[in-house]
Amino acid sequence: MIEVREYLREDESSPFADWFDGLNTQAALKVNTYLTRIGNGNLSAVKSVGSSVHECVIEWGPGYRVYLGKDGDRLIILLGGGTKKRQQNDIDQAKELWREYKKRKKE
Repeated sequence: MIEVREYLREDESSPFADWFDGLNTQAALKVNTYLTRIGNGNLSAVKSVGSSVHECVIEWGPGYRVYLGKDGDRLIILLGGGTKKRQQNDIDQAKELWREYKKRKKE
């Protein structure tokens, strides 16, 4: 099993939750299905987008994406989400959040 957690900023806000809470019910169910698969070790829909950030591609609707970082073999940190339309902006934001996560972890 892999533990899946949301990244929390210093103010305790979650970029992933901010995105997820805006999804409609069907989209939220699809995302949850993929997160359950990841938690069970199925990373077949996950690919690297560089700088140790990964993207889970959900082939449904507008092409949802979940951005995450792998902290070792047993911990996934959810950084955010988006759609194909805003993909590069979402990747850039996820990379910044991952740098922030690693910096705060060292402290």
